[in-house]
Amino acid sequence: MATKTLSPGRKKAAEKRLTRLQVMLSIDELTALDNFRFAKRMPGRASAIREILRRGLMADGFATAASGATSKSFGVIGGDKESR
Repeated sequence: MATKTLSPGRKKAAEKRLTRLQVMLSIDELTALDNFRFAKRMPGRASAIREILRRGLMADGFATAASGATSKSFGVIGGDKESR
């Protein structure tokens, strides 16, 4: 069986996105997502969702993480010291 060879850019992107997230949407939510995607000429629903998440986080002041932060630094319960 032949293995698929990814270009360097696609391989790097594939390495960064290791978690699959399933989201259930209503028809109206899906329509809104698709309208956003097509208006912004985005390649797919996943990229549109990532862009919407990025914009929402930035709007609430969560633009970037501190330098050197690891995934253990973030969490809903007990991840950061300020939430305790």
